[in-house]
Amino acid sequence: MISNEERLPRALLLSVDTGEYDAEASLDELGELVKSAGAEPAFILTQKLSRPESATFVGSGKLEEAAQLCAEQELDLIVADSELSPTQIKNIENATDVRVIDRTTLILDIFALRARSKEGKLQVELAQLQYMLPRLTGKGIAMSRLGGGIGTRGPGETKMETDRRHIRRRMETLREELAEVEKHRRMLRRRREKDGVITCAIVGYTNAGKSTLMNTLTDAGVLAQDKLFATLDPTSRALKLPSGVSVMLIDTVGLVRRLPHHLVKAFRSTLEEAAQSDIIINLCDASSEEARVHLQVTRDLLDSLGCGDTPVLTVLNKCDLLDSAMTEQTFGSSICISAKTGAGIDRLLQAIEDNLPVRMQRVKLLVPFAKAGLVNDIREKATLLSEEYTAEGIAVEAVVDEMLYARVRDYRTE
Repeated sequence: MISNEERLPRALLLSVDTGEYDAEASLDELGELVKSAGAEPAFILTQKLSRPESATFVGSGKLEEAAQLCAEQELDLIVADSELSPTQIKNIENATDVRVIDRTTLILDIFALRARSKEGKLQVELAQLQYMLPRLTGKGIAMSRLGGGIGTRGPGETKMETDRRHIRRRMETLREELAEVEKHRRMLRRRREKDGVITCAIVGYTNAGKSTLMNTLTDAGVLAQDKLFATLDPTSRALKLPSGVSVMLIDTVGLVRRLPHHLVKAFRSTLEEAAQSDIIINLCDASSEEARVHLQVTRDLLDSLGCGDTPVLTVLNKCDLLDSAMTEQTFGSSICISAKTGAGIDRLLQAIEDNLPVRMQRVKLLVPFAKAGLVNDIREKATLLSEEYTAEGIAVEAVVDEMLYARVRDYRTE
């Protein structure tokens, strides 16, 4: 039997349904977010209102119901499925005597839990400080920072004193450190472009199976768990296509609906890995009832990042859980795969090849010794598959682009 000390924190999910979005689907997602943060979504309270109450988020009767439920069920936390003002947080906490966090704080908390790279940690801390600066009040910040738990991860407790000047100084330092990290990222990107490295980014709704696909394609060993935001930092691995062409495959942080704009901005440099890619894979969990919404969330973000001219492959994952004919009827000519079983991966690889920024050809050549410089160019500018010195010349098998092909085609052997 689990003791009180060992049990997961139990949360009440609180929602106001204004009709602006699918409140039920959003609450389902909020429950998954709460689980990913290490708590149990125990109860849900929803109220239909034209707009949230400015002082208490929900009406007085619903707030009283929440207070009674928290007391009777010994709940530890209230999570609002919206962004709350400092006044709303304070008033709900005073009425329920339970710590209150909102959707944005929860997402930031998961970001802090998952971040591994230096850039990811810097971005998380900056986003948290920006969000917390006007909210230095109530049990969620001033009183519970030292206690730990859901919504309290990230910046060290000594950094979370209510000295606004100290926080602003820390934010400035973080921006400077991030600028250096982003400068290094731009240098790496320019190096890839100079070396002719083709990049392919996997983007999509969180928990769509991006890390599993990455592992299937490249044996990357990226963390693959059935949790929202399991991957926060971008991971890059080389992927060799059937033709022999190698591309750089990039895994990115997953998206959620109603992701606050300032969070997108805070993680923009990470997401720009996708924006700067030659090909984008928009991966979606086809088994989700919200699959269409998930695809649109990703399309909207890609549009905001200026990816209009980049080839985007719509790839439906987890198709092994669905009827193939029904999937085709629902989503049209998208690429159906199962990253877990490997089904459809051959179609995906072919689609990547078909959308390469330059047309590549696999050739077998016999290069005269007098033209050995061509072989050196192939090594530097193409994909050299094999090389053998013979009495007649240098036998080469390679994957070359159109420009290089024009120089070597006279030496083709087949």
